[in-house]
Amino acid sequence: MTTAQIGIYGLGTMGSALALNLAGQGIDVAVTNREPERIVQFMEDSGDLAAHLRPHETLAGFVAGLKVPRIVLFMIPSGQPMDDMIEWIVPLLDRGDTIIDAGNADFHDTRRRAAALAERELHFVGMGVSGGEQGARHGPSMMVGGSDHSWQQLSPILRRIAARFNDQPCVAHLGPDGAGHFVKTVHNGIEYADMQMIAEVYGLMRNGLGLPPHEIGDVFDRWNDGPLASYLIEITARILHSIDPETGHPMLDVIKDSAGQKGTGRWTVIEALRLGQSASTIEAAVGARSWSSEKDTRQIGEETLGGARLGLDLSVQSLADALMAARILAHAQGFRVLTAASQEYDWQLDLARIAEIWRAGCIIRSALLDDVAAAFHAGPRAGELILAPAIAERLALCVPALREVVSAAVHAGHAVPALSAALAWYDTMRQGYGTANVIQAQRDVFGRHGFERLGQGGKFHGPWWD
Repeated sequence: MTTAQIGIYGLGTMGSALALNLAGQGIDVAVTNREPERIVQFMEDSGDLAAHLRPHETLAGFVAGLKVPRIVLFMIPSGQPMDDMIEWIVPLLDRGDTIIDAGNADFHDTRRRAAALAERELHFVGMGVSGGEQGARHGPSMMVGGSDHSWQQLSPILRRIAARFNDQPCVAHLGPDGAGHFVKTVHNGIEYADMQMIAEVYGLMRNGLGLPPHEIGDVFDRWNDGPLASYLIEITARILHSIDPETGHPMLDVIKDSAGQKGTGRWTVIEALRLGQSASTIEAAVGARSWSSEKDTRQIGEETLGGARLGLDLSVQSLADALMAARILAHAQGFRVLTAASQEYDWQLDLARIAEIWRAGCIIRSALLDDVAAAFHAGPRAGELILAPAIAERLALCVPALREVVSAAVHAGHAVPALSAALAWYDTMRQGYGTANVIQAQRDVFGRHGFERLGQGGKFHGPWWD
């Protein structure tokens, strides 16, 4: 049997799609799975691509069927299952072999695993894969963290299966150990914010303007032909036009308003706080999902507190501009978190390249990322996206609409946590002199923490201690 160039363990939705993508590029792939019956079904479903697939029922046979130095890609649940698989497979590997974790993993685990395996002269790659099943099958965006040796091995393979933007593959080696998984985590955090803001704008049109779903879908279709063009805008339009075959009602009207989450948005917020940063739009989106799960409590709240929402006098253009401003601000916060992590872990992340590989294949792909990449290539003032001239000009045009929308929503009783968080951060960052002096004075009164005086070095105390 011909040895395979790469092996995939885990034939769930994403693992199967990646294996077929590789096979479709003429790459020989060894495949296996914890449940052997899944291997049989996968091979039956693979059609002509089976010619490039090498199924194995045992882990030993799977490893033996790989070209040396070996590349083993795991697409399995994160956490303990990954640690268990490393323990089982390492005795079968040789120096120079590479293990890839292509799932959504905590980057701290990735750094730990990379260090432990390096002591055994094995390479560990944390690779973020975005795009869902269709992306994995036809071209995902991939964020790779690991050694230069591993990238030299992987690059020829990953470039062939990646999504392409202007004929450039949307995959990059972003840094060592956990860099790839961290970038994927922040990608997902921005995704949370983007989804929440789109949902809020939908709610304002539905409950504030009184538009039916299909008309809102028409609006999203128009938006997808302009500056707001993105994958999430595109699929939202499709969702809004969909009809439930069982009831004949709009599909959205039969879906329970309780959003799930797998934790990556929460990880982004946690890491932002650990790094001394704020990702308030992402935090608002995570909070909104958590509150959405409390439907019984919210229904009692509507009875007790009153759930009336007033009509809104807003134009569709104002909503579009508000959404654009908020999306820019959410991206800016995400890239601030990437910058802080790059400095903390000495990853030297290329922010422009990250924006570029997000332009196709991934869930947050959008026209906006062209402008983000260009801004980082030009080098924005203080490294801040919102201070890049083109971005600042765009915000100047769109933020008035964000103010109008948030103000109208608040006065009429519509919840817009992500839109309002974005506006609050923007207003904070444009004030050279704020109100934190009050907080420093309070800290000095109750804890004698001291403070800095304007234009003077050193630490001082107030007259309350005289």
